Formats: sequence, structure tokens, C-alpha cells
Amino acid sequence: MRVVPVLAAMALLAGCSAPADPPRPAPSAAGPMPRVVAYFTNWGNDQVRDVETSGAAGRLTDLVYAFGKVTDGTCATGDTWADQGRPIAARNSVDGVADVAGQGLRGNFGQLRKLKARHPGLRVLWSFGGWTGSRGFTEAAQDPGAFARSCARLLRDPRWAGLFDGIDVDWEYPNACGLTCDESGPQALAGIVAALRHELGPDAVVTAAVPADLGKLRATDYAAVARHADWLSAMTYDFFGTGGGTGPTAPHSALRAYPGIPRPAATTDAAVRGLLGLGVPPEKVLLGVGFYGRGWSGVTSAAPGGQATGPARGRYEEGLEDYDVLRRTCPPTGTVGGTAYAFCGDRWWSYDTPETIRTKMAYAVSTHLGGAFAWELSGDTPDAQLVTAMATGLAAPS
Repeated sequence: MRVVPVLAAMALLAGCSAPADPPRPAPSAAGPMPRVVAYFTNWGNDQVRDVETSGAAGRLTDLVYAFGKVTDGTCATGDTWADQGRPIAARNSVDGVADVAGQGLRGNFGQLRKLKARHPGLRVLWSFGGWTGSRGFTEAAQDPGAFARSCARLLRDPRWAGLFDGIDVDWEYPNACGLTCDESGPQALAGIVAALRHELGPDAVVTAAVPADLGKLRATDYAAVARHADWLSAMTYDFFGTGGGTGPTAPHSALRAYPGIPRPAATTDAAVRGLLGLGVPPEKVLLGVGFYGRGWSGVTSAAPGGQATGPARGRYEEGLEDYDVLRRTCPPTGTVGGTAYAFCGDRWWSYDTPETIRTKMAYAVSTHLGGAFAWELSGDTPDAQLVTAMATGLAAPS
């Protein structure tokens, strides 16, 4: 997952009451309950309380907290102030009770503990790495056992012992290039995940975020990774971006190829088939959904494939905006390849909607995948329309 500048928080009234937990997806006769997973980031103004008041907590099976750091080959906290130091006011607290200095766990960790108390079935994972935080994995891969022991010590720290049910490894990318390049070899990630499984035990949740680019997938033995992981989260979004600025316009997370797509293999379906072709069992693959759009400006063509003069303006990053904003400022005007796009004025955006997410969930069910995950919760609506579409879509029969 890319660490992007602050995404919008959901503004919720302090007096809102928490909705009752709706039913999560039920197990099918063919396998266990599908996972409904979403990331929550430790930057920005979004609150753990938003996960509660929106109803998302009652829909999710797993919440992934991003990010911890990988420093000198070991696990470390990512933002000590946000994680455990920041006092939370009553209006932003899950239970409406303010943090008191010197009394209990503060920050997001304290709120996550309160959230879990309200939703005993919700598992919380701690994710390490991310787009800007993956450099340390190269050193960690040189001694996976030492890395795993450091992670276990951190997860079991007495200040928050019992909060985290496991760990998510977000290495972008093993034996390939992301923000930096790695040459640790095709077994490096498998070694790290196997060491974590050994150290944390069979009941812990151990997962890994994996690329959707076929070339990067071939650089690592993901079948070996899957043998030790509960699931692999396929980052099936950001296939096309607005970095070049001039187009052609293309949806960043198409489910399937469509006529005129710039790269036919840049789709969710191609990535999923790529993972399955490498020997990863389908029940260990989660389909990724982005809760944001990518867009261009200076566009004159409503259909995909048009030229542009530059990225569209976003509140925190050019070419990027939350779904909750786009649904109001530039609503969909069409669909292509199983995702939505919007042409408004001279701006062209692509993003998923509740309707296209349900289409993707139907694909996940028909392909017998283990579920789906979202990057990330702050882009959803105040009433969790996107998470709801994931949960109800995965619960529907194939």
C-alpha cells in the first residue's frame, strides 16, 4: 500500500450512537468465512471512532493498522505519538470517554482496544512497511529469525499486549523495485513470513500485501509465501496513474480488460490469475479495492483513452481524491472494465462505487477467493457504503 499524504477524515457528530453489528459474511459449504478486511492509517485526522460510528467495525472481519516501521532489520513503532501518546478527547473516543494522563493506553492503540471490546469478533493486525517504509526489509531478510523475534516482542509489549492478533508484511517489493530496489532473491519474503509464523505461533494471523504487476509477481515465490500466511492481499489498484499528466485516461483499478486499455494485463483479473498460476491457492488470495479515485484535468473526451493537460486537483495530492468527495463533486458518468469513471467539466476520474465493488465481490466469490480488502477506510462515506458493499457482496451466493 502506498503511504500517501493525509486522506480526508469522516466528520461525525460526537453524539452518534454505535449501530448494532450486522451479520458478517457466513461460511460457505466450500470453505471458511470470507475475509472482509480494511486498512486504517496512523496519519491524518481520521479517528478509530469513525470505524465504529460508520458501522464499518460491524462489517469487517479484520482491521489492519498501518504502519509500523522496519528499522535496522527489526520491527518498530511507526508514529509513537499517534499510536500510543496522543490523548483522545471524549468527542473522538470510541466510548465517549476522554483519555486521562497517566491512566491507561492512549492514542490509536487505546481506541483500538476499546473498539475490540465492542466487537469481540474483529481481529486487529499491525502492518509493517508500505511504499515509503519497505527499505528495511532487505536487511530483515538477512536474518528472518531475528526480525520475527523483534516483531513478537513489539506485539507483546505489556502496554498493549493482546491488542494485535497478528502481523501484516507490506514489502514493496521483494526481489523487485518499488521506491527502492531489492535483490534479496525469490525466497526472501517466504523466509520472513515463515519466521513470523514460527515465532508467533499457529493461532496468530500472518499476512502479506503483494503486487498486482505480473513481472513483480514472478520475482518472488508467492506459493511458498502462501504456505505460511493466512492470506495474500493482492494490491489490485493503481494500475494506471496520472504521473505523466497527459494521459491517455484509464481507470486505475479495472476488473477486466476492455477495448483500448493501454496495457491489457493491467487488471484485477490478470493479477488474480497470475497469483493462481504461480500456485497460490485461491482461498489465500484477497482482492484489493481502492477507496479513492485517480484523475486528470484538461480532458475533452468523456470516454477512456482521452488526452489530458495534467493531473486533476486533489485536496492532498494531485491526481488523487477520496471516494466520499468524488461521489459528490464528480459523480460517475459511465463504467468500463468493471469499474466506474466520471467526466465533469474538463476532469476525468476513475474510482470504484458500491455498485462496481459488488461486481468485484461477485468475481471474488465465483473465483473462490478468500475475500477482499480495502485501502483505506478514510476514503469511505460516513455510513461505510463501500465496506458495506464489500461485506454484502461477499455474503451473496455465487
